[in-house]
Amino acid sequence: MSAVPTARPRTRPFVTLPGVYGPQDDTRLLLRALYREGVRAGTDLLDLGSGSGAVAVGAARRGARVTAVDISWRAVLATQVNAWLSREHVLVRWGDLTAAVRGRSFDMLVSNPPYVPAPGDRSPHGAARAWDAGRDGRLLIDRICDAAPRALRPRGVLLMVQSGLCGTEDTLERLSCAGLRATVSDRALIPFGPVLRARLPWLRRHRLLDAHQDSEELVIIRAEHT
Repeated sequence: MSAVPTARPRTRPFVTLPGVYGPQDDTRLLLRALYREGVRAGTDLLDLGSGSGAVAVGAARRGARVTAVDISWRAVLATQVNAWLSREHVLVRWGDLTAAVRGRSFDMLVSNPPYVPAPGDRSPHGAARAWDAGRDGRLLIDRICDAAPRALRPRGVLLMVQSGLCGTEDTLERLSCAGLRATVSDRALIPFGPVLRARLPWLRRHRLLDAHQDSEELVIIRAEHT
């Protein structure tokens, strides 16, 4: 499978802060799905877990009215700075997923949540909050699936990127049970990054990885409100 192509050239590098997730392969895959979806002027879009703001700014460049939410104050600041540097308007809110925009609904939800399975039962803290998501990797994914029907307008669309390690079929089933029409709209294989390489023995011991697996499948989940 070919590598994920760069979504669009940026006019300047994105600012990243310690502990804030910077644009990577999953970011580019989500941007590609967003552009293919046809986001346009006037689209009300919510970016859940904005990180550096790369997806939020990409949507704003297409004319969308973008609201970006993150529970990390550093990510909020990074998104604000990058929107300002890109001369794009993005409304940035601090908060826990859709609780930060309670009562509002959107044409589109996009999210690149933490999805890496992690040992231990403690909630992630520090920089690890940008990628660790509990023992099954679904700490945030399940919450986004449950929140999406209330936050989406009729015929609204959720685009979410996740790893195949945390259960693609589980996500599709959860969204379908919530009344959304869910599919996998894109896939890409990428080499393991430093986080996965560091915990390969644990992942293999818990049968989350095959013994000889050396790459990770990323998928785009597309779910439409009927």
